[in-house]
Amino acid sequence: MCGIAGIITPNAQQYKVALQQMTDAIAHRGPDAEHHEFFENAALGHRRLSIVDLSETGKQPMFSNTRNECIVLNGEIYGYLDLKKKYSDYTYNGSSDTEVILAMHEANGEELLAELPGMFAFAIWDDQKQELFCARDRFGEKPFYYAIGNKGEFIFGSEIKAILSSGLIEPKINKEALYHFLQYGYVSNYQSIYSNVYTLPPAHYLKYSEEKIEIKRYYSLPKNDIQITLSEAKEEFTHLLKNAVQKQLVADVEVGSFLSGGLDSSTIVAMVNEFKPKQTTISFGYSNEHSELKFAEEIAQKYQTNHIEIHENRGDIAADLLKISPYFDEPFSDMSYTPQFKICQAAARHLKVVLSGDVGDELFGGYNFYTIEQQLRNHFSYNNILLKFGLKQFGKFRETTFLTQQNIKYKNILDFHQNRVRNYFTPQEMARLGIASKFHQEYSFDINPNSLNDIMRVDLEKYVPGNMLVKSDRMAMANSLEVRTPFLDKNFAEFCIQLPENLKLDSQNDKIILRKTMQQYWTESIRNRTKQGFGSSVTNWFEEENLIHLSDDLLKNKDSTVFKLIDYNASQQFLNKDKKHWNLLQLALWAENHKNFI
Repeated sequence: MCGIAGIITPNAQQYKVALQQMTDAIAHRGPDAEHHEFFENAALGHRRLSIVDLSETGKQPMFSNTRNECIVLNGEIYGYLDLKKKYSDYTYNGSSDTEVILAMHEANGEELLAELPGMFAFAIWDDQKQELFCARDRFGEKPFYYAIGNKGEFIFGSEIKAILSSGLIEPKINKEALYHFLQYGYVSNYQSIYSNVYTLPPAHYLKYSEEKIEIKRYYSLPKNDIQITLSEAKEEFTHLLKNAVQKQLVADVEVGSFLSGGLDSSTIVAMVNEFKPKQTTISFGYSNEHSELKFAEEIAQKYQTNHIEIHENRGDIAADLLKISPYFDEPFSDMSYTPQFKICQAAARHLKVVLSGDVGDELFGGYNFYTIEQQLRNHFSYNNILLKFGLKQFGKFRETTFLTQQNIKYKNILDFHQNRVRNYFTPQEMARLGIASKFHQEYSFDINPNSLNDIMRVDLEKYVPGNMLVKSDRMAMANSLEVRTPFLDKNFAEFCIQLPENLKLDSQNDKIILRKTMQQYWTESIRNRTKQGFGSSVTNWFEEENLIHLSDDLLKNKDSTVFKLIDYNASQQFLNKDKKHWNLLQLALWAENHKNFI
């Protein structure tokens, strides 16, 4: 896991200071080493977190054996040893996974992406062709940003802060991205908060040559569901997951596991135990709050792990926000980023690499609102869903702010999902705040608006890369920690995406395939438990005196930077200690952190 940066421009040697500023800005992503390489028309920089091939032969930027190509990589190529055998004609200088990409590129050019596994964002400069080739992994685990500088330079980096630190652009606020943030709490992974800084979308590659940019999608989510029995599915599920975990355990340093005590992380720990009987597990919980630690301890005891349990007081929430929020280069409202930072911070004291159970809910149908959407689809007309009900009719559903006891018309369950699930502000409310633009996202497949599997595919292309993986990457990298996600192994994820809906959820059960397949690996209490988060609600947080003071300083002061973006008078009606208030506070924090660019 690393940080990458580069500038493609004539007389690249003249940009040594700019490149140094870029790699300095992302030093947290790679504290173990730093190196730069310069060509006549290209400058490449790298910050290294040493995981595979700890010797000098693993150093980046890395040259091919012809020295015509040079690569910088952020990520890990799982199963690279098998690829190395396949591309054995290449003369390797070391044992790193990075060099395998050079071998594949030499043999197949851009076609290498069809068989390249893992999480990655990389750039290869071909000095003979005078061409830059960049790519990002299928699901968006690793970030890649780029911009065109004031003098026409092509600038790229792992984080926006690297590009801004170059001093080569003057960023401009993107109203479409601001709209998306206010509606969903994060910036779409298909754009950035600045209109002149761009993100390479997941599953895309980019070529830059002769001042021209070419971007193409190289991968799409599988569209068609497969026909399979539960017995067959359980067997394949187990085989593919074990294979995914085994590949992600490869490293030249110890690999541990996050263990929350939920179904997903308990499953990962159980699978690791198949290959590594004495593993290290990390759990985190706030003291004096209802937490999952007792469930985590059960799994740790069952598998006799080296279990590290972190207890912390909730502490000064305002101080935490001020410390942690600058790691996000864009406004970000997910409430769990502070505990995510703290568990990564705790893990980094003991480990460099940790496996995570992220994305299980999107793959197996684990969110309560999926169950709601299934019931809505089955209960109402496909053409015009009319909601007029009390919450009790639909069982366990924590996100009560999404549903109201009034008449609300939706065209289908996709319309309901897009406009009521995980939403903060409505279009009408944003218009009052002075934000009227709207961002339209394209998907890699034609959506059936009444298919639950397609709703989950939407989340995999929208919410997962835009929110979940951004949070995981930034909070882990802030602590120089690599987090791997076995559930996003290509073969395993594709299998789960294509499973029929009835193997994921029904009116009574969620995560059916996971529960049926993995229940023997869990303890009895974990088999019977439901989904749980990190505890306190937003309302409780806003009872903290320091957070109230922070909010007042940022949101009740007309001179605050945030009011260059939204209307002050309109904003005051939303300061009600709820999710909208939280969303505005995160926007205000971001604005203060980046006031020089607003």
